[in-house]
Amino acid sequence: MIHSSRTLFLGLMLGLSAASGQTMIDTTAAVGIQGTLNQIGTPNLTGAVQSAQGAATTVQAQNNATAAMIAQTTPAAPGAKVTVAVTPLTAAQQALLEQARTAYRAGNLPLARTRFETLIAQNFTNPEPHFGLALVLYAQNDLKGAAFELGQFMTMAPDRFEGPYNMGVLATRQGDHDGALKWYAEAARLLGDGANPQARRQVLDALAAEQAFKKDYAALTTTLESLAALAPNDNAVQFRLAQALTLSGRGATALPGLYALMNRVPNDPSVPQLIADIYVMQGLPDRAVRELDSALPRMSSGAARSGLLLHKAGLLAASGNAAGAVTAARDATRADSRNAAAFARLAEYLLARGDRKGAQDAALSAVRLNPQDARARATLGSIRLGLGLYDAARNDAALVLTLKPDTVTHAQALYIQGVAAYQTKAYAQARAALQASLARQASADTALWLGLTAYAQKDYAAAIDALTQSVKFSPTANARQNLASALLAGARYAEAEAILKGLVQEQAKNAEAWYLLGLSQRAQGREADARVSLRTAAGLGNTRARDALKS
Repeated sequence: MIHSSRTLFLGLMLGLSAASGQTMIDTTAAVGIQGTLNQIGTPNLTGAVQSAQGAATTVQAQNNATAAMIAQTTPAAPGAKVTVAVTPLTAAQQALLEQARTAYRAGNLPLARTRFETLIAQNFTNPEPHFGLALVLYAQNDLKGAAFELGQFMTMAPDRFEGPYNMGVLATRQGDHDGALKWYAEAARLLGDGANPQARRQVLDALAAEQAFKKDYAALTTTLESLAALAPNDNAVQFRLAQALTLSGRGATALPGLYALMNRVPNDPSVPQLIADIYVMQGLPDRAVRELDSALPRMSSGAARSGLLLHKAGLLAASGNAAGAVTAARDATRADSRNAAAFARLAEYLLARGDRKGAQDAALSAVRLNPQDARARATLGSIRLGLGLYDAARNDAALVLTLKPDTVTHAQALYIQGVAAYQTKAYAQARAALQASLARQASADTALWLGLTAYAQKDYAAAIDALTQSVKFSPTANARQNLASALLAGARYAEAEAILKGLVQEQAKNAEAWYLLGLSQRAQGREADARVSLRTAAGLGNTRARDALKS
């Protein structure tokens, strides 16, 4: 897979003399700030791609990872506007500054802090000891103290990017994405076009991460265009730019770059996957499938072929080709028998086609390969629920809830528990689970089962509420008929009659609807109308209607 062509933290830069006008970029035990679109989970797009140059590993630090701190100690630019007049360091103070830095780089944080604080006491209005102390305090996890010292640094060196950049690092560390975005944007503004390319890229990478998190794809595209200009041969940056263009609605403009990238890394599956996604967005799903098929022979591993086939399966399923989706997903499992996601998707496609036995076999393979996959386990639970294996389905659902599932999968597990409990007449448990599921995700089916459960408990008012909600979500004949039954039980005869009249107009051979219509009419004292409806139901084979005609 393409990854970044360099590690995204600034290491100790050696070989620079004090006379060079630029001192070290200095970090210790730091991880880089990197956030590609892939690392925040973009919809329907593929993962990072493999560098043709065999580049170094990208390290993610988005929400809870410790972020890198740039420590560049060049003097403020000539003519910079400062709020506080900077007092130059004396020779002795410069020596103390170097001692503090040496202690910091050696990991002796208490000694480094003492020396920086001593120097600040001697010369408060020089920015360098404030910056050094901020690094030390950050390393000691004193974020409040680090922020204070960076504030002092920015007051004395307002035209330097390091201050706002590192304030962005602090904001990222604390999950303040709005603040981080503001600080990184300010750091990028202060960099200017002539900044050190390595520092410029560090800042732009951080800014891109926050723009991606905010899903501001137009701004992200601009930032990545700047990154691409800095690193025209970096495949990862070119791929991220293509993703951003696609997500900003400019997928067609990304195609030239993607085809060029595909020629550079022909055996990487991510590029043809993104190309296929773009063609789908252009309303050309057949072209998208052909692109994936043409890329298959270039793949050098079963895992890569499996990934392309699974992507193809998803495109076919989305276009309504259920049989093709099953075939492609099954081919994906054959290309890589360890691809748990392929087995899980195959199970879903088979279940949608009514092949519960085949779906169960595929789902069992998926959970064996990846026992921590909550979605696959939930799919297995749904399959077993449909097979009437209620205890096994409940166990699957209980396991899902231990795996920290996403909201949709969590709701699905609760639904499985609820329906399984209903089928075994554990109505109180069923109602609690179905209510919890419905609270997490609106669903016509969940509301329907909740209504049936309340009806079984003879709580007709609650049944009417739930079934009304189900009809609003999806006015199926089954939902409307059950709502009519609940309305009858709740003595709301006229409302039931109105629903049932609509049903028998649509389904003239629906014996149960005719029977219920007759009951609603009889309850309102319209015996002649009731007998017409009941005779119709009886003629269609409804035995209860025949009994009702005898009374």
